[in-house]
Amino acid sequence: MMQRSLAILVLGVGAYGLAAQPALAQGAAEVTLTRMECGSRLAPTEVNLRFSDSFAYGGLKLQFVYSCYLIKHGDDYMMWDTGQAQDAGPAAPKVDDVELLAQLKVKPEQVKFVGISHFHADHIGQANSFPNATLLIGQGDWDVLTGKLPQPNAKSALVSHWISGGGKVETVPLDKDVFGDGSVVMLYTPGHTPGHHCLMVKLAGKGVVILSGDMAHFQENYAKDGVPSFNYDRSQTVASIERIKQIASNLKAEIIIQHDARDVDKLPIFPASAK
Repeated sequence: MMQRSLAILVLGVGAYGLAAQPALAQGAAEVTLTRMECGSRLAPTEVNLRFSDSFAYGGLKLQFVYSCYLIKHGDDYMMWDTGQAQDAGPAAPKVDDVELLAQLKVKPEQVKFVGISHFHADHIGQANSFPNATLLIGQGDWDVLTGKLPQPNAKSALVSHWISGGGKVETVPLDKDVFGDGSVVMLYTPGHTPGHHCLMVKLAGKGVVILSGDMAHFQENYAKDGVPSFNYDRSQTVASIERIKQIASNLKAEIIIQHDARDVDKLPIFPASAK
């Protein structure tokens, strides 16, 4: 199926050409979005400890969650992020991705794409469970995982299937229209990591939903351009947040911050899907 990558500037006028495409025409593939619990919820975390490099939030503590998503596009399936690995200690998921998909009557081999927001372990922990899928990952993040751009917290073993050449990889340098019809688009939002992406999903009923990856970890970060102390690039982070804010405003999109329990709970409870 034909796929397209767009050359865009993070804040340029051209950034919205793809995002502003008309709603899906009648007869187009049905798109659904199912959120899954892909790690165990831990005790609320103090935001200032790691998630603000300007100590903006006083003693605020918030619930940190691990979420990943199944997108159904007609007869095709895409996983967006894969959550924590089973050996991730207290944060490991109680039920793994394969078991969750079985409850939806979806087999791992039916997953056509595994889209990755970024290379951190809590987002790629179960990627190897989908060996038939094409891995879609930001070029900068793939460079980290393959050693071209060394980072201390890269766990390449979690995507060993693709690094070893066992599966197809498509690196995504900018934006990517996954299915070629504007319904599911990876949006280039560097800053948290070099190749970070968000995912925009257009649903016939609910409208446009943007899954944040780790562009922001909590509503407070998103609202006031808060930057974690461990991000790859501060200025890129702020530019990416502002880009997504503009897209959200232009398209009346709903932002789902993937680690914020308040945002994740905006979507139907598994196994129900947003449509």
